[in-house]
Amino acid sequence: MMKKTFLLVAIAIMGFSTSSNAQEYWNFGVKGGVNFTNMSSNGFEDNNSRTGFHLGVLAEIPVSERFSVQPEVLYSTQGTEATRIFAGDRIQGEYQLDYVQVPVIAKFYVIDGLALEAGPSFNFLVEEEYDFENNRLDLEADSDFASTFEFGGAFGASYKFNNGFFLNGRYVLGFTDAFDSDNFDDDAIKNNGFQLGVGFQF
Repeated sequence: MMKKTFLLVAIAIMGFSTSSNAQEYWNFGVKGGVNFTNMSSNGFEDNNSRTGFHLGVLAEIPVSERFSVQPEVLYSTQGTEATRIFAGDRIQGEYQLDYVQVPVIAKFYVIDGLALEAGPSFNFLVEEEYDFENNRLDLEADSDFASTFEFGGAFGASYKFNNGFFLNGRYVLGFTDAFDSDNFDDDAIKNNGFQLGVGFQF
């Protein structure tokens, strides 16, 4: 279901390229890069970031000389490596959550090429996997603990060169709980981290 959502939104964005007016005013592109993500929770004894990636498509829509709106569709791998106490046991685990993210970014150009970015992100869970271990247990398994939808946000900056290539850096965070507490636990667990990437606009 989530993979179908990704394809439908991607087709919808890129489909505007069939319009001559859209081609004249819209800048379509592709982007990808590395993620350094983490998860925050009062239930974690300690945790470390997980390295992942993001990859997707975008369309920049100029509104004025210095302001644009940029919807994107990204596949993003996220998570954390965390230690927590559960039922008296100290459990080390790796949380791996993959999302289709649909950020809608407002871009303000401070100077030619350099833009500040911020906006909401609508994130759909595609896949989840966990690797837990302690003195008695070593378990790697898929599950359905995580929430199927996350509302989040992103803010950062980008620099676009005259040849169409651009660099981008963002801080991303989830405003809603990444896990359904009815299935997991009562501790709020939220995504956060950095996305560093490169891209090209046609």
